[in-house]
Order: sequence, then C-alpha cells, then structure tokens
Amino acid sequence: MKLKTIFSIFCFVLFGYLFLGFMVMPLFNTLSQIFSVKNAAGETDYLLVFKFLCEGTMSGFIFNSLKLAVALVLCVNVIGVSIVLLTEYFDIKGAPILRLAYMTPMIYSGVALVAGFQFLYNSDGIMTTWLCKVFPFIDSQWFTGFNAVLFTLTFASTGNHSLFLRNAIRTIDYSTIEAARNMGAGPFKTLLKVVFPTMVPTLISLTVICFTTGLCAMSTPTLLGYDSINPEIVRLAGSSSVDEAFPQARAALLSIILAMFTIIQLIILTIYEKKGKYLSVSKTKTKLIKQKISNKFLNIAAHLYAYVLFIIYMTPVIMLIIFSLQNYKAIEAKTINFSAWTLSNFVGKADYEFLTNRGKTVIREGAISGLFANPDTISGIRLSFILSAIAAALACVIVVIACEYIFKNKNKKRAILVESCLMFPWLLPTILICYSYRIFFNDNIWYVFGQNLYYKENVRLLIIMAYTVIRLPYALRLIKAAFYSIDEELENAARNLGASSFYAFVKVKLPVIMPNVWAVFALTFLALFSEYGMAATFHSSYGKTYSMVVKDMTVEAGRGGYNVNAVGRQCASTVFKMILSSIILLLVYGLGSMDLREKLYYKRIYKTKLKNMLKFIGFDKGKE
Repeated sequence: MKLKTIFSIFCFVLFGYLFLGFMVMPLFNTLSQIFSVKNAAGETDYLLVFKFLCEGTMSGFIFNSLKLAVALVLCVNVIGVSIVLLTEYFDIKGAPILRLAYMTPMIYSGVALVAGFQFLYNSDGIMTTWLCKVFPFIDSQWFTGFNAVLFTLTFASTGNHSLFLRNAIRTIDYSTIEAARNMGAGPFKTLLKVVFPTMVPTLISLTVICFTTGLCAMSTPTLLGYDSINPEIVRLAGSSSVDEAFPQARAALLSIILAMFTIIQLIILTIYEKKGKYLSVSKTKTKLIKQKISNKFLNIAAHLYAYVLFIIYMTPVIMLIIFSLQNYKAIEAKTINFSAWTLSNFVGKADYEFLTNRGKTVIREGAISGLFANPDTISGIRLSFILSAIAAALACVIVVIACEYIFKNKNKKRAILVESCLMFPWLLPTILICYSYRIFFNDNIWYVFGQNLYYKENVRLLIIMAYTVIRLPYALRLIKAAFYSIDEELENAARNLGASSFYAFVKVKLPVIMPNVWAVFALTFLALFSEYGMAATFHSSYGKTYSMVVKDMTVEAGRGGYNVNAVGRQCASTVFKMILSSIILLLVYGLGSMDLREKLYYKRIYKTKLKNMLKFIGFDKGKE
C-alpha cells in the first residue's frame, strides 16, 4: 500500500473520529436530556420539560430574545445604512473623519465595549451625569435592561455595515445614477429606485447577522441585566437539581430552540440567494460621484445627524483613553483631573493608604496595580492569547487541508461530505455547542480515553476544541474563496516538471493563498481573544480567560481595600484591546490587501526614507 493511500486513510479516520466525538455525540447527548426528565413520582416524563416551558418562566426568556433580535434588526439597519450613505453616497463635509469614527466598533467589542459603555452611561456614569444636568427630564436609570442592551448592541453592530455595505455601494455604476437623474428623477428617488436595489443582497445577509446577534447575545444582557436565552442557559448549566427543577434539561431545550431559530434563518437566506436577484450593469463602470443635497434644510439636517452620530461613536473611545490615564481618585469621582495623569492603570504597582472608621491608617501593599502588573489580568491575557492562537492556527490548517482535498475531488460525494461536515457548526448557535461540550465531557468519557475534559487543566483543551469548531465555517468560506483564485495551469506546469502533488501544493498553491490564510488567522484570533459566551460557559479557575477577567474587574473594585484601581485597569484593558485590534486590522485590510506591485512601491519609498534619515543623523557609510 502506498504511503499516500495510508496518509489519506489516516486523515479520514481522524476526521471522522473528531466529527463524531466533538459534534454528533455531544449534541445527541444534549437532545436526549430533554426527554429523560423524571417527575415527582420518579417516572420518566418525556413532555415534562415542554410543560414547564409553557407554564414557567422559560417562555419569557425566548420572548425577550426575539424582541431584542427584531428591535436590533430595525435599529442597526437604520443606523448602518445611514452612516454608509452619509460617508459614501452623499457629499458630507468631513466624510473621511466620520468614516473612521463609524468604524470604531470594529476595534473594541464584546465585554470590553459593554464595560466601557457601563462606565459612561450607568446612573453615576460621566455621560449620564452630564446629560441629566443639561436635560433634567432624563431618567438617570435609563441605561438598564432592554434599553441599555439595545443601545449598546446597536452601536456595536454597525461595523459590518461600514465594511460590507460600503463595498456594495462602491460597486454601483454611476452611469445608471446619471441616467436616472437625466430622466428627471430627484436624488432621493434615484436612491430608492437605483441605489437600494444594489444593496438588498448585502442587506439581507447583514439582517441575518443582526438577528442572530440579538438572539444569541451573551455578554451585553449578562452585564446589563436583561433576561435572554443565552445567559439563562449558562446559569442553568451551572445549577443543580437541588437548587431548582431539572436545570440541565431546561438548558438543553433552550439551546435546541435557539438552534431551530438559527436554522430557519439560514434556510430563508439560502432560498433568497437561490432566486438569483442580481443587478445588470454596464461592462465599463463609471466611478461613483457623491451626490450633493440641494435642499438647504435637508443638507443641514444630514450634517447635524452625521455629527451627532460622530459624537456617540467617538465619546466612548476618547473617554476610555482619557480615564485609562487617570488615577483612581479621578476615576472614582468621574472627573477629568489634569494633574492626575498616570500610567498606573497599565504598568507598575503602588500601595494604597486609607483611614478606617476608627481613624486608623491602613496600608494595603500592591492594592494599586496596572494591567500588565496585576496577576489576574496577566494570567487572563496570557491564557486567552495562547488558546486563541492555537485554535486559530488549527482552524486554518484543517481548512487548508480540507480545501485542497475538496478541490482535488470536485463534485464527488466524499468532497461534498467533508465540506458539509465543516459547515455543520454554522447551523448551530455557539452556546449550544459549548453547553453540549460542558455536559458531555464533564465525566470520564471512553471516547476520549476515559478523561474528564472539564476537569482542572483539561478544560483548556476543551476550550481550544470549542474555539476551533466554532470558527471552521468562517475559515472555510474565506479560504475556499482563495482557492478559486489559483490558476490550475500553475500546478499542472509544476507536475509536468516532475513535482509531486505535495511539493506542488507547498511551492505553488500555498504561497498564493497564504495572504488569505494569514488574514483568516488574524481575524479569528481577534474574535476569540475577547470572546465572552464560550468563556462564560467554560468558566473555571483553570479556564479564566481575558473576557472573564474584564467582567470581574468592576465587581472587585475596591473590595476590602484591594484592587482600588480596578475600574481604571478595566479602561486600560479596553484601550489595550483597541490597540491590538487596530494593529491586526491594519495588517489585514491595510498592508495585507496590497498587491505585489504596491508592496514593492512602498518598500522602495521606505528604503529611500531610511537612507535619507541615516544620512541626516550621520550614519551613512559613504557611497553606495
């Protein structure tokens, strides 16, 4: 038997083992829990959990999640479409600056963004306090429950519109707009009849994303106190039958219901896409020219609206940066003190001196500690960095190998089967997969050689597997698209010169797709690094990731005279996330998006500047 055949059999057996053990069996175990509940008489009642769904409070969590999802679709699409039109379609002064502000949700998200909004808009937050002074009729408790969750998620979810809808508008052929205007159509009628039809396919996809975001929201409802499905599943997963009635079965049913909603969305999207609604445009496109708003009143209103949104988007960013550089006294007072600038929230340690009720001076050693000097935050950052990097690398390696196999066996059943297995996690909400892992592997399972993967350090392996599985569909869609760009003649030429399949793949195909692979790795790492839902599901002392550390910071602030600057450290951690995200996005969408000609051009410019700088400071070595 040839080595290639042995390797293929080994890969298939390993793939089947992982798919059955980390997808099928945990989900089947979750489903079986729903129908194995026993009543007070000790008899199995297959419908007991469904009766509890109708009579208990479970239906309220489902209604709240659906309410949030529908409201989020409306709010995000209105805000998202408007910010793209303001920066890309209409002639608005300062559009480049506005565009950067509207894209800020891409550099800080999840628990970091929610914590930042809490700091500003809580009842004693600096922005709420200021707004109540200017507008006395505003309720200082407005930032709680549904209102707070909807407000936060709305301005956290428009990043996709800024990225994808912007590209959709830029592909519009301006000659069609010009033709409509020449036929007497006004700017807004042209917008409705010509521009919007080109945006509909992208808007449908973004609507599905928004609905899923609201339905499966985790960190925002948890931190802001809103009863929705995901936080309830995590709560029930950590409960026992001593505390309440059959919590595991209830959590399983909520997870399955969430999966049903997700599958229905994907079916609707697939049906719509198969209808093939495309816009016919000319072969030679004319670059889009921004439209001036001729009506003076509407023009002023559009500019006012644009800059109000600018303030909403930029205020959290600016305030978080400022307060990350303020000492704990200024942060506690929610005032900007220009004499209180400090780096203590980032680095270093200091003692905290305070007076007790009896007038005695007490010193807490190291009570003031920075982000990179606090053991908990350092541990959380290190653990998240390692787990996210390993999971991102695994997802990319698995998908690259799978794509090579899929393209080698186009239209064959085994290739379709492999692709379907990799896309399977896309059908299920993240919380269902994580909950299934937590319950199924929290025992000595024979399938993993009698190990309990939820026990102590083993939970880190479980987190890596969950991270990897969740990101496989995303990685597959992007890397598979890169494989389509490979010219098959290049590989054929290499094979004709005597190169083996493996050598041709490594030397010909891999260099072509590597920019896309690096982009997928970077974006996957970024998404996992601050991920909250999975972190909360697997939370333990051995699996306390960065997002859980950030969540705990405000809770522990000043407790017992320790962690005095926990809120400041929280601001610093958000700024750290902004910097990390900005660097990765710059590498992916900036330097990573350049072609070879552009890279060589900028390389020559930087090389010339470096030589001139060396000559200026006297380090030139004479003639070249």
